[in-house]
Amino acid sequence: MQPRAFVLTLTLPWLLLGAPGTAAFEDHFENCHPNTSGFDVCIREGLNAIKPYFKTGLPQYNVLPFDPFFAKEITAKRGIPRFGFTLTLRNITEHGWTRSKVTKFVSDLNNYKIVYTQSFPEKSLAGSYEFKAVLFSTTIISKGTFTMVLYDLIQTTTVTKLPGQKVRARMDVQNIRDMELHLRNLLSGKEFLENIIDKLINGAWQPGFVVTRGLINELVSTAFTEIFNTSFRNFPFERIFKPSPGSSNSTSTTSRTATGRY
Repeated sequence: MQPRAFVLTLTLPWLLLGAPGTAAFEDHFENCHPNTSGFDVCIREGLNAIKPYFKTGLPQYNVLPFDPFFAKEITAKRGIPRFGFTLTLRNITEHGWTRSKVTKFVSDLNNYKIVYTQSFPEKSLAGSYEFKAVLFSTTIISKGTFTMVLYDLIQTTTVTKLPGQKVRARMDVQNIRDMELHLRNLLSGKEFLENIIDKLINGAWQPGFVVTRGLINELVSTAFTEIFNTSFRNFPFERIFKPSPGSSNSTSTTSRTATGRY
């Protein structure tokens, strides 16, 4: 895969949500040329310009709205046989992408990778959960619904696609100012105890974040990897980004950080 086609593939989930019309969509990135030194900065600015349209999608390319984002099922496991747990989330709806901002965008075309950092004033999730724990001969199963709100979230996404392989997305939650998490039916309807646990979770979540951070990263990464691989395959990449004629300053030899300066 050529480096230029590679970066188009990885940025597509953002780009396809750009505008209700093809011309308006392409206009946001008309000055983003993969063989120029300002490519990363141009992409970062373009991504921030198109975010009001995340709610509309791009019908002409059969791309559904991205805010809210929906995932049918994602699963994470921890432990060893007969000692561990499996957490499955289903029918997850996530809001907040329209208000997010890309603060940094780096393309590393030689290594088929892009990295971008986003800030979210508020991101909310809701869905159902199934928690299954195995402790030697004892099995504990809990099912219910959940809601979670993250405040002042900062996350970094790394997307890679090696030649001949599927896209892989990895999310890293770097910082959260505050969080609200509510789990329904955690103790099979014992509301008094559930309310106590609810208060404990929301009053003392920060020490536990060191442990749960990895779990959150895994769940979100799984969901986004599926989206990259199933929803953005048939798109005319070359029509959106074109090399700048006569430019010899190729971004295929170096990676550049899009923070507004170099």
